[in-house]
Amino acid sequence: MGLELYLDLLSQPSRAVYIFAKKNGIPFQLRTVDLLKGQHLSEQFSQVNCLKKVPVLKDGSFVLTESTAILIYLSSKYQVADHWYPADLQARAQVHEYLGWHADNIRGTFGVLLWTKVLGPLIGVQVPEEKVERNRNSMVLALQRLEDKFLRDRAFIAGQQVTLADLMSLEELIQPVALGCNLFEGRPQLTAWRERVEAFLGAELCQEAHSPILSVLGQAAKKTLPVPPPEAHASMMLRIARIP
Repeated sequence: MGLELYLDLLSQPSRAVYIFAKKNGIPFQLRTVDLLKGQHLSEQFSQVNCLKKVPVLKDGSFVLTESTAILIYLSSKYQVADHWYPADLQARAQVHEYLGWHADNIRGTFGVLLWTKVLGPLIGVQVPEEKVERNRNSMVLALQRLEDKFLRDRAFIAGQQVTLADLMSLEELIQPVALGCNLFEGRPQLTAWRERVEAFLGAELCQEAHSPILSVLGQAAKKTLPVPPPEAHASMMLRIARIP
């Protein structure tokens, strides 16, 4: 059995892994795990990842979770172009610097809108408006820090070429936009960065990977999304309760 990737393109980290593998011509077998249908909670999937989360990489008997680890593994095993994960120590350290900051300041913060606008209502839960407002303010602050600390006068987050940092960041920032929150309005520096990253990745690949998140709000309005099974509700409500 060759490389297998367990993904749901509704998930930001899953999209990053999918885009990376496709862009670099890495052969893989796609194993779709439909989160809304609760497939990540199945006994079959728990044998792949007991944490019951995507993405997951399975390479023979080797199993790896967490999107950053997966991207680094793929970069190294398939010897992709150096700009993704530079061999130069300092350039690589800058990628890691951003990824560490990203985990604390972008990941999670920019995913909240999916919970407030789509996932919560699917199970009959409304997130208090004060939490929505706090999240909005947190996103604004994070974007300002992203521009001031990382982008500055650079073309990309960690330098003058696309790295794993740009891919991870793009997938998080695209999600609120798809849900009606235009983060890029009034931010020409960030807008130019997004355009450069998407141009590098290619319009066709971006459209393919982003299609599920771009359509989810319309599906929610039409009530055509699958309602998560009852066994998923407890973990979903716990995640919603953890929104600051």
